[in-house]
Amino acid sequence: MTFENIIGRKKLERFLNHLEGLGLSGVRPFSKGTTSLVFLGEFKGRKVVVKLQRPDSPRNNFEREARILRAIEPFGITPPLLFTGVFEGLPYLVREFANGEPVLYADIEKRHLFGIAEKTALLDRLYLDHGQIQGGKHIIVGEGVYIIDFEKAGWRKPNNLTSAFSMLFVGRNAISERLYMKFGLGEGFREEVKEALREYKRTGKLSRLLGLLSGL
Repeated sequence: MTFENIIGRKKLERFLNHLEGLGLSGVRPFSKGTTSLVFLGEFKGRKVVVKLQRPDSPRNNFEREARILRAIEPFGITPPLLFTGVFEGLPYLVREFANGEPVLYADIEKRHLFGIAEKTALLDRLYLDHGQIQGGKHIIVGEGVYIIDFEKAGWRKPNNLTSAFSMLFVGRNAISERLYMKFGLGEGFREEVKEALREYKRTGKLSRLLGLLSGL
């Protein structure tokens, strides 16, 4: 993958040199979104992600995202933010890499489901709505569970846990199909999850949902 058609070859080279001067090594293009160009690299022995605002992006959410990452860092919901900067007018941030795969593609284990419940419930209690949980690309599962990419998040009425478990067990999609097959579940389980989520929305209590997960 190359970003030269978006940022220009010379500017890309200057940015990579800039990062090298800050102590990053092995920086290479990884992916691109509507607002950012994403690189992978290493910093002080740790694998990191570098997000640079696209020059053609219609909006700049980097400062707000950095504030959110710093606010939730003590809770271990997402990998820690290392530092931020601005390069030739384009903001960027550097955070630790989340090892694992997005739930959209991953082989999800029972322990991951408990981790997803824990992290999404934490976000709900912080009154921070991620805004993109239901897409399946922002929950990373590996040794643990991380939620990444908070550029569309906001301090508003949250819907994180309900969105996550609706995606995992209520909706009919590639993720839920894999889970229903893996754990040998039927339609009755779908209805039980619906009721557990209704109870959670009503009372904030997780006991019913956790009981269902324990029985898998």
